Amino acid sequence: MKRILAAVVASFLAVAPALADPVAGGRANVVIQPEPPSLMLGLVQNAPAQQVAGNIYEGLLRYDTKLNPMPSLAKSWEVSDDGLTYTFHLQHGVKWHDGQPFSADDVVFSADVFLRKTHPRFRAVLDHVESITAPDADTVVFRLKSPFGPFLNSFEVGSMPIVPKHIYEGTDFATNPANNTPIGTGPFKFAEWVKGSYIKLVKNPDYWDQGKPYLDEVYWHVIPDAASRAVAYETGQVDILPAGSIENFDIDRVKELPNTCITQSGWEFFGPQSWVWLNNRQGPTASKEFRQAIMYALDREFIRDSLFNGLGQIPNGPFAGSTRYNDTDLKPWPYDPKKAKELVKASGYKGEVLKLVPMPYGETWMRLAEVIKQNLADVGIKVEIVSTDVAGWNQHLSDWDFDLSTTYLYQYGDPALGVSRSYVSGNIKKGSPWNNVEGYSNPKVDALFDKGAGTVDPAERKAAYDEVQKILVDDVPNAWLLDMGMPTISRCSVKDLVTTGIGLNDGFKNAWIQK
Repeated sequence: MKRILAAVVASFLAVAPALADPVAGGRANVVIQPEPPSLMLGLVQNAPAQQVAGNIYEGLLRYDTKLNPMPSLAKSWEVSDDGLTYTFHLQHGVKWHDGQPFSADDVVFSADVFLRKTHPRFRAVLDHVESITAPDADTVVFRLKSPFGPFLNSFEVGSMPIVPKHIYEGTDFATNPANNTPIGTGPFKFAEWVKGSYIKLVKNPDYWDQGKPYLDEVYWHVIPDAASRAVAYETGQVDILPAGSIENFDIDRVKELPNTCITQSGWEFFGPQSWVWLNNRQGPTASKEFRQAIMYALDREFIRDSLFNGLGQIPNGPFAGSTRYNDTDLKPWPYDPKKAKELVKASGYKGEVLKLVPMPYGETWMRLAEVIKQNLADVGIKVEIVSTDVAGWNQHLSDWDFDLSTTYLYQYGDPALGVSRSYVSGNIKKGSPWNNVEGYSNPKVDALFDKGAGTVDPAERKAAYDEVQKILVDDVPNAWLLDMGMPTISRCSVKDLVTTGIGLNDGFKNAWIQK
């Protein structure tokens, strides 16, 4: 009993310093990989851009790790009983980084003009909106055409970044010179970008949330090679390794270094899920039996444990485990090569060679391609790996020039925001690697996704999404691999780095360094 009590006391003492008051000052050195193409978050929303620029710009809301909304530029909000009117009351005393005052007009311009033109994901949300008005400088009202269940989850900084009307109104958004020196309302201001080397952000001394941020500077280091990024952490050049900075096989070694902490929190809003795109339009993968054979053939436990270092969970279908309305009663497809062989034969497969275009995001993903090729060879399916760079991979997917390809996509906490886009037939459009790339079309699935999105009643939404998951799991439009584990590695002396469901993307507002 004394031993247990002593252990509890020792545990308490070990974590007690984390309860200390935040200390102002210091610099956070962070890896960014790959280097973002731009920091103008209204124009570019890829993961690196969101990670850096999410600390420059702000949305109306933030979200905790349970995906509950929290204040950001909106200090409070109300939703009408019919689910059609959302009223946001804005923070007082907010200034843009150039010193100009922020107001409701900026929100209306951002949502109704700028993002409607530039932001494909938020544009889909705006399809449900009838009007956006500013009855006064501190209030914004969104009026919906009909109820839209996940609407209140649409306002984080990457989904709806607020941009300055006084800089962008009446200009060509894509070529505005301010894109090179982004101006937001966030806790950090853009200072300098040396391409191929680093991006420097500095503390916003006029930030509306008084006392924050605590850090003086954030340096984002561009280090192209994964092994070099690990060395940069070991030698103290960087303090923070965001998820994906180093190869998975290196994580166990690095996390054992002194003063090193690791967390998988901060990805709840994104819910990244990896899968194999299966071209439903033509060739063997147009057959449902053949796609089912692929699901049985993939040894996903081996993939998770041997390639992804045991990080992540095997999904039971197209909804990640952290996404609302995941049907926990569904069982994941088992690894069953015998059943896979039977289905390959039943599909009428004639020995065609399938073209696998792996996602070129590092050595782990290339190893994954080799494992997929071997798993499919074991059940009689021939595969050729077509390696390419990031631009080439994007082009293959955008042009539908593949049989198989690996990817991972964010789900944004709700099936209407991040799942349906990959399966509804209205989202089959050439030119993007992030929509219904596989070409799956099922009118019943379309109707169920519409039904789930078109109500705020949780029971009605669940019923629609339960049914759609059962259909998709049977049809196998894609071969789901993993609900990905995304570890952030940092010095234990960096405190309060991950405090929301989007982690580092807005984390430096609260972060501080313990001396």
